[in-house]
Amino acid sequence: MNSFMSWVGGKKALREEVVRRFPLFYERYVEVFGGGGWVLFHKPPGNDFEVYNDFNGLLSNLYRCVRDKPDLLINSLKYVLNSREDFDRARLALRRKRTTDIQRAAWFYQIIRQSYAAALTSFASQPHDLWSDFPLIEQAHRRLADVVVENQDFGTLIRHYDRPVTFFYCDPPYHATEGYYQNIGEDGFKERDHIRLRDTLLSMEGKFLLSYNDDAFIRELYDAPGIRIEPVTRLNNIRQRYDPNCQFAELLIANYDMAERSHATTQINLFDYQKGEFDYAYVF
Repeated sequence: MNSFMSWVGGKKALREEVVRRFPLFYERYVEVFGGGGWVLFHKPPGNDFEVYNDFNGLLSNLYRCVRDKPDLLINSLKYVLNSREDFDRARLALRRKRTTDIQRAAWFYQIIRQSYAAALTSFASQPHDLWSDFPLIEQAHRRLADVVVENQDFGTLIRHYDRPVTFFYCDPPYHATEGYYQNIGEDGFKERDHIRLRDTLLSMEGKFLLSYNDDAFIRELYDAPGIRIEPVTRLNNIRQRYDPNCQFAELLIANYDMAERSHATTQINLFDYQKGEFDYAYVF
């Protein structure tokens, strides 16, 4: 299924590549840098314990409201105008101290939907009917019913949930592009945070899958025993308007065999077909 929102650095174009590299077995799934949740929503729901986290408190609040109070959120969005004046009014309203969680969620969702490239800063001047989003919000509400929503620093979150049976998917701000991300910490996401994330991941008990831009600093940072790095490409969303075939180089980094899921499927062909015999596939 699709996410109910866009977000800077969202994984809509890469979600299938990510999910098919998930490990075969885990009991806890933790999305450390949740953002638009494209991987979480694309991931088939199962019996695993699921956690969505984002350091952006407005984003975490929006997810909680979608999960717990979708009707109130939708009612607050019904009469929103697609205008620059209404967009600027919502941005100013978010600065108020005395507001309800629903008011903050509605204003924030409006800003996401009406800003250029979901960057939260400038009005996009594009027609968008928020009513068309209501079925997506209701669908997301059902998918998030049993998902824990957190608002933690990645180090605190990982230490809290780390177990041998935990699988962490991490999609941090990409190296040297941190300025595109909003509300990711008092000082932003700095080089020391990339290093701190590496140190945290390499010391964990569980498994992790990490997506990054293909960058020399990142390749060197994760050049360590037991770490696998796989280059992948996706369409470059920013440049599609000018170059429809432009590709963006990314890295998938893990502390396990990313091909283990595909290796687990074995085709058995039975020749000399006899009565009671048939062709089938085992999935171990």
